[in-house]
Amino acid sequence: MEKQVSLPRGTKDILPDEVQLWQRIEATAAVIFGRCHCSEIRTPIFEATELYARGIGEATDIVSKEMYTFIDRGERSVTLRPEGTAGVVRAFIQNKMFALPGPQKLWYSGPMFRYERPQAGRQRQFNQIGMEIFGTSSPKADAEAILVSLDIFEALGVQGLEVQINSLGCPDCRGNYRKALVAFFENKKEEYCSDCQSRVELNPLRVLDCKVPACKALNQDAPSIQETLCEGCREHQKELLAFLDSVGTSYRLNPKLVRGLDYYTRTVFEVVSGSLGSQNTLCGGGRYDNLVEECGGPPTPAVGWSFGVERLVMILGGKGNVLPLDLFVASLGEAAERKAFELAHGLRKSGLSVETDFSGGKLDKQIKQAIRLNAKFLLILGEDELARGECLLKNLSERSQGAVPLEGAVEAIAGLVK
Repeated sequence: MEKQVSLPRGTKDILPDEVQLWQRIEATAAVIFGRCHCSEIRTPIFEATELYARGIGEATDIVSKEMYTFIDRGERSVTLRPEGTAGVVRAFIQNKMFALPGPQKLWYSGPMFRYERPQAGRQRQFNQIGMEIFGTSSPKADAEAILVSLDIFEALGVQGLEVQINSLGCPDCRGNYRKALVAFFENKKEEYCSDCQSRVELNPLRVLDCKVPACKALNQDAPSIQETLCEGCREHQKELLAFLDSVGTSYRLNPKLVRGLDYYTRTVFEVVSGSLGSQNTLCGGGRYDNLVEECGGPPTPAVGWSFGVERLVMILGGKGNVLPLDLFVASLGEAAERKAFELAHGLRKSGLSVETDFSGGKLDKQIKQAIRLNAKFLLILGEDELARGECLLKNLSERSQGAVPLEGAVEAIAGLVK
């Protein structure tokens, strides 16, 4: 026997009993997006590496350590997408969507790729669902984006969530905060991890995002960006919170919240769960008013977010319902089996979910299979029934049964089952 080939580390098979829950999450999200006039967009799984280096930021851990990058046969550097926003921004620019009546609301879903240490809820191939709003700088768009994410989680029955909000300011006021941070870190630089010591020079805000316990403890005394916000950024945040207050949405201001991507300006937020342990962020995002222009498009304010499907699956219990089965068709004898196959095909076309026996086994074995599959109804067709021109339909939940003529059986059975 040849050696078994296993799936790559950091990836996961999504088996049938889990797929039901994934489909429910995706379908629920699509309905909620539709209610706020948000259209789906689908972008390639790989893009030019330059897009992520320019958009996400070369000093981020994602670009410097975690991307799956390779040279293709045309000697071009391409990267499997580590997140969804940059690709949507590229599509927005390349397809001149900025010329359409705005604002443009887009959503996406699909796999992302990052080379990092696999752990619960975080794989090297993971799936995200996200939303982007282009063409408005209004804090009302920030509020709507946050509320749409919460609407999805509420529709799925998720409880115990907390919204955390911060502002990273604009380029004008962020410069003052950067100086204050550098001064703070320089006094205790040697106490931080080696990664953070490098970040102090390259991007000091990233130090606040470090997950190393010792660094998190040191950051408790770091200066707050709330103290250096300019009047415009203060007003933006004030209006955002007022919109959330108007609909009764609770939140907590977290001045240490920075997110892990360089493109954010002003609003950043996370939806965190007490059910996820140390990796407690379920959804995160914020405003990125300069990214479209930095990627070659016209100045276009924007805000967006994404959530990890794997983490949501963990909260919801991991597995969905058993695939519903309306009818199981059991048959005995070659002629009856062919007629049963014909009926099953017709009943599926009528809209029922139908399973048939493939083993040719005894009737009691087929009945046990119908019960194991949690079928609502059982249709039995043997040679005796075939000779009488009828089939037997059993309601397995009510334990009742009756004969149905074969002439017009598809319409009659479909009516009874539905």
